[in-house]
Amino acid sequence: MPAQSKSAPPTASRRAAAARQPVAKFRLRISVGDVIAIGPGKVALLEAIAETGSITAAAKSLDMSYRRAWLLLDELNRALRTPAVDSAKGGQHGGGSAITQTGLELIALYRRVEATAERACRADLTRLIGLISAAGSGGSPRA
Repeated sequence: MPAQSKSAPPTASRRAAAARQPVAKFRLRISVGDVIAIGPGKVALLEAIAETGSITAAAKSLDMSYRRAWLLLDELNRALRTPAVDSAKGGQHGGGSAITQTGLELIALYRRVEATAERACRADLTRLIGLISAAGSGGSPRA
C-alpha cells in the first residue's frame, strides 16, 4: 500500500471549511485629497504587470477592463514623483509595459508594511477573530 503524501490536495469539504474561516486583511490606502494614490488594487496591478509585461494581460488576470487598469496606472503615475510603469505603444510587434525601479520599490514597501502590521497586531487580531461566531456573521447573538 503506497504511503499517503503529507501534502495531499485539500478535499472540497476542507476548502469549503477554510473559506468560512474568518481572515483579517489589511487594506492600506494612501490618499492625496480625494485620490487614492496607493492602494491594494494598484499594487496588485503593478504585480500583475511585473509578471505579464503587459497592461492588457495584467488587467485580464485581475478580471479588470483595460480601461480601468489604464486609469489606475495613470492616477498612480501622476501621484508619484517618478512613474511606476513605463509603457511602449502597441504596433506591429505589440507594445509592452515594464515596472520601473520606483514601481518595484513601491510594491516591496507596500508588502513590507502589510507584513509588519500583521505581525505587530497578531495577538489582537487573534482575539478579535475569536469574537466571531463559528456560524459566521449571519448567526444570532449569544446571550
